[in-house]
Amino acid sequence: MFSLGDTADMIKSYQNAVYRIAFTYCKNHYDAEDITQEVFLRYLKSGKDFNDEEHLKAWLIRVAMNVSKSFLRSAWSKKTVSISEHENLCDEKQEQPEVYQAVLSLPEKYRSVVLLYYYEDYNVREIAEILRRTETAVQTQLQRARIILKSKLKEDWQDE
Repeated sequence: MFSLGDTADMIKSYQNAVYRIAFTYCKNHYDAEDITQEVFLRYLKSGKDFNDEEHLKAWLIRVAMNVSKSFLRSAWSKKTVSISEHENLCDEKQEQPEVYQAVLSLPEKYRSVVLLYYYEDYNVREIAEILRRTETAVQTQLQRARIILKSKLKEDWQDE
């Protein structure tokens, strides 16, 4: 378990990853911030001991996905109107915002694996464990996501 000072460092280390996951689900800056806060509150309340940093990161990602899905199923999210902030999403480090926007437009099952594989640098085995899917399913979803992305990006570039 982290001490109070270590907890602040841990939050700084993982807040961007948790935020990106939340944003891919809710596609709203404000809701993603709320979900990120909820994930870290759950961490603090859990009192869990983690084997290592990877175990902690996997737990945070899983909780972020679950909290995001719960939020989307809630009556609150169904009765509110989303504020579109896609233009502000991509931080300065994002070299190709059109690619990231295409990733955000993918169906959830593809979006999750692409995010974890390309943006969080997990391998197929680790993604399968995090998402509780088979490695074959993850590989298939990555392959299908690539095909969809290639098609979307090709259309976008031809339109320009």
